[in-house]
Amino acid sequence: MLRLARLFPLAALVSLAIVGCASSSRSVFEGESFATESPFVTWSTREPVAACELGRRALLSQGYQIDNADPQTIRGEKLFQPKYEHSVRLDITLVCLPSNVGAAIYANARQTHFELKSAASNTGLSVTGLGSISLPWAADKESLVKVGEETVVDPDFYRRLFALIDTLEGK
Repeated sequence: MLRLARLFPLAALVSLAIVGCASSSRSVFEGESFATESPFVTWSTREPVAACELGRRALLSQGYQIDNADPQTIRGEKLFQPKYEHSVRLDITLVCLPSNVGAAIYANARQTHFELKSAASNTGLSVTGLGSISLPWAADKESLVKVGEETVVDPDFYRRLFALIDTLEGK
């Protein structure tokens, strides 16, 4: 009993240290500044539907597959494979809303990372009265597994996208 009494204060101190370390890490949302200047928006003198049509054409011209029919929301997807065992999907969403100059075009890009993972298969054999046995199967199964996803926040990425849309607007 005396041993337990000595261990209790030590256990309490360790618990407090763990809680203190966990609470000192910042949550991701705490870094959000909600700044008035944003790389995710540009303006067009065209009406929202016409502005999004330019965005659709810009994405199509760069090899993106467009997957929706809403004239004011464009979603494009493009696949990349930087390494044999690694794949990246880049999804871009454009939303065109009315503004005092014509339309505001909001863009959001998200990249999803996949890795090729293999898993060995097992096969089982069961015989009544004797029991069962499980043996490893010689073939491996490979599949792409999602390993991460993040919003693209690089202002240069959005500048290049909006510059292409601006170029198409002048044509």
